[in-house]
Amino acid sequence: MTNLSLINMADVESKNVEFLWYPYIPYGKITIIQGDPGEGKTTAVLRIAALLTKGEMLPEDKQEREPINVIYQTAEDGLADTVKPRLEAAGADCSRILVIDESAENLSMLDSRIEEALKETGAKLIILDPIQAYLGSNVDMHRANEIRPVMKHLGNIAEKYGCAIILIGHMNKASGSKSTYRGLGSIDFQATARSVLIVGRIKDDPTCRVIAHDKSSLAPEGPSIAFRLDKDNGFEWEGIIDIAVDELLSGEQKKSKLNSAKDFLKTYLANGPKPSNDIFEEAEARGIKKRTLYTAKDELDIVATKSESKWIWGF
Repeated sequence: MTNLSLINMADVESKNVEFLWYPYIPYGKITIIQGDPGEGKTTAVLRIAALLTKGEMLPEDKQEREPINVIYQTAEDGLADTVKPRLEAAGADCSRILVIDESAENLSMLDSRIEEALKETGAKLIILDPIQAYLGSNVDMHRANEIRPVMKHLGNIAEKYGCAIILIGHMNKASGSKSTYRGLGSIDFQATARSVLIVGRIKDDPTCRVIAHDKSSLAPEGPSIAFRLDKDNGFEWEGIIDIAVDELLSGEQKKSKLNSAKDFLKTYLANGPKPSNDIFEEAEARGIKKRTLYTAKDELDIVATKSESKWIWGF
């Protein structure tokens, strides 16, 4: 019988969650990045890793940071003919990208070499690509009782060393399902992760890919971020795009929400300036989010002026 041991919450010291990339990738936790094959998941993650090895700012992020070491494990791509060329194309400091040698024995999430590598390298980010390749031969990814202890062990390592762990995963083919249920294997993967990001492409613009925040347990969900990937021009970050996760996965992109917001503002302000609160109320009734409204305002060069206690928008 196990002896009872109680933790008194009065003795627990509160601490703030720190982020490698706010609000998408927290330190000390597990982040899952998933999408259909060929959507650019690995390419985007390697681009992020490249920026981190040089201490450069991540997309839509103004945080100053020091260069960090990254451990990258892949079971799908060759190091010499695929991974290294991608890192070089991204301008990575390859001396800061480390790989645990799996030539003698395959790595798993329960492998002691992960912790040993963290101690030796001081890496602040570990990437395992794809999830199913690193579960271990005796773990069924569809059984919650087998997944939970593995994910808990990995989460404990992330917390112990204050590093971020990214698991890259494929989606299943249930196109009609909500995004939460489209990850391969047990839903406990998504339940354990503190952040889940979806990578997909725009139906009418296939070279435009999007990273959308599907789950964020430690901060408000971040805006979706677009990047362009094509054979002629390579990779390029494009910035914030107004598209929801389920809309991205369905491939049924409606008229641009930003364009809808612009059309609304042009019509609503056609007869002169209006109080911002009235604009917000009418926009909400039309399903236009305030963040999109502000972006439309800026792009249309609408001026906000204060009159007594009210803000007025007008051209």
